[in-house]
Amino acid sequence: MTTATVTPPVRTRGPVLNSTLIVVCQSMQALAFGGIALFLPIIRQDVAITTSQAGLLAAIGTATYALMQIPSGYLSDRFDPKRLFVFGLLGTNLLSLTFALLDSYGWLLANQAVSGIFRSLVFAPGLLLISRQFREDRRATAMGLYVAGGFSSNILLNALGPVLVGPLGWRWLMILFSVSGVLVLLAFAKLGDSAPHKADAKPPTWADAREILAHRAVWLSGFVQFVRLAVVTGMAFWLPSLLVEDKGFSLGMAGAVVAIGATVTAPSNFLGGWVADRLGRPLAVVGISLAMLAVTIFLIPFVDALPALIAVIAVNSIFLQLYFGPLFAVPLRYVGTANTGLVSGFGNFCANLGGVAFSYGLGAFKDATGSFDAGLWTLAGLCVAGLVATWLISRLPTDDLPAERTRQ
Repeated sequence: MTTATVTPPVRTRGPVLNSTLIVVCQSMQALAFGGIALFLPIIRQDVAITTSQAGLLAAIGTATYALMQIPSGYLSDRFDPKRLFVFGLLGTNLLSLTFALLDSYGWLLANQAVSGIFRSLVFAPGLLLISRQFREDRRATAMGLYVAGGFSSNILLNALGPVLVGPLGWRWLMILFSVSGVLVLLAFAKLGDSAPHKADAKPPTWADAREILAHRAVWLSGFVQFVRLAVVTGMAFWLPSLLVEDKGFSLGMAGAVVAIGATVTAPSNFLGGWVADRLGRPLAVVGISLAMLAVTIFLIPFVDALPALIAVIAVNSIFLQLYFGPLFAVPLRYVGTANTGLVSGFGNFCANLGGVAFSYGLGAFKDATGSFDAGLWTLAGLCVAGLVATWLISRLPTDDLPAERTRQ
């Protein structure tokens, strides 16, 4: 007589602990990376590099990060996303640590180029990990929660970084951020679970990838992603300069206005996903957000009074990332969830193209016209184009998907 072998159930520690560890790991990674941007004026003086060299230092990491998004997403669907997430975070934090120890501009440049590759192994695998801790009808909530951690750490960084950099120096602060990130990562590696995975799931092939990336919903969503990060990066990078140079405010006042905007942006990441899931209408959240961004960005050049300007920027900041989770969830309704990593990687690739284009583009408009007005109106027009793309997505048929397209 043969006896059946009973496989013991896999013990998990629950979605709350897993989600918390994933978000904290993402936050620490954002803290280490964001420190370079915050301390860049001091780093420039310390290492004796020009503004153009500093700009290249920022751009090269973004370029390698963007180029690796689709491969990273594809790998997330084929292999254990937890291992990729841990590997990417370990590399990112160690490179942040070594960044603080370097004095040569060439080595700093190489450091950031490699760092962009490791950071790419954090985004798509992490998004996949946290989305699988939630029910499928809470996918947008999960994705919004994931990015909210990064914004929360940026608030902490901008509040405490300028205070601590005096007594500690930028190098010791970067070392502190990196070591803290590694410690949190070790906790996740020990306590966190791999993403729940269905036994009959099949890894994607290149044929699957080509078919999915050819879908019209994926490309239209990719254009909206381009718009999303063009607005986010353009506003984040140039808003302080706009307030000081075009509006005539002091640097301290500009910093306070930016801080108010960041404070309302952080919770909106989670709120947008929650609303989209509760209503079951992620496209509506995307469309309303783009419409409000178009209006508020268009109005900024016409508003000079400080109270009114704060109100416009605060409203703009609410909708800036409100549709992050819903937008990443939209194409999955048309191509299924079996290749979430690949679809998310493509979307983030498109988004980073927009970020690179308008972190440079708004400055170019300023140089050409003497103000940021034309650049802001271009961004507003881009939001309107994104709204049209959202409407086109809503017209696409949502036929029932084959079973293999929804397996995870």
